[in-house]
Amino acid sequence: MRFRPCIDIHNGAVKQIVGGSLKDEADFAKDNFVSELKADFYADLYRRSGLVGGHIILLNPAGSTYYEADLEQAKLALAAYPQGLQIGGGINADNAEQFLDMGARQVIVTSYVFKDGRINYENLKRLSSLIGAEHLVLDLSCRKKDGRYYIVTDRWQKFTEEVVTPETLDKLAEYCSEYLIHAVDVEGKAAGIETELATMLGTWGKQPMTYAGGVGSFDDLESLKQCGQDRIDVTVGSALDIFGGALPYDEVVKFCS
Repeated sequence: MRFRPCIDIHNGAVKQIVGGSLKDEADFAKDNFVSELKADFYADLYRRSGLVGGHIILLNPAGSTYYEADLEQAKLALAAYPQGLQIGGGINADNAEQFLDMGARQVIVTSYVFKDGRINYENLKRLSSLIGAEHLVLDLSCRKKDGRYYIVTDRWQKFTEEVVTPETLDKLAEYCSEYLIHAVDVEGKAAGIETELATMLGTWGKQPMTYAGGVGSFDDLESLKQCGQDRIDVTVGSALDIFGGALPYDEVVKFCS
């Protein structure tokens, strides 16, 4: 289980937020932590720690007043750690190559592929063909409804018809190289992982996956490692001391190395 660090950018600042609170209206989110440091500080920290494949997420949409400020932060991070970080947030076939040219290792995509409640295979195939599956990470942001985990879009507010199952993972795998799995209901709460989701992902285990959501202790890390059969990588955000939490960054890196 590798540690995949994150740099979440919202309203022009590096933040940790409560995931389900994010809304486009008034660029609102409930903040857990707002950093006084710029994104390149964190990118350089991850580079010096030898952590590859962490992710930058632009949380404001392209039409937001804050989008350009988010983008400037992302550019700083990519310049500090070229080919070391993935980037997501509003990625589509028109701008994906731009982010790769900036130094992103891969791009992360959600809403461009999961549109109108289902998988848009036209967009998925177009993007995968354009940049290569090796440069594409699909973000399967999940929320539980009626006992099943559905992919959600539009700032994690809109349920699609797509259920996250081994069959879903199989049919999408040929178009991408990795999955980023957000357990949205526990995202940003540092109160425990979604063990049922982690167990399903670990049982599938055919492609690199990074789990994000709810990790708040070393017991949670151990639980994820066991449930995921050591096949799932992990992101820790709000719980880290570098983001105002209690878990020492260096010890988490050591635990996962």
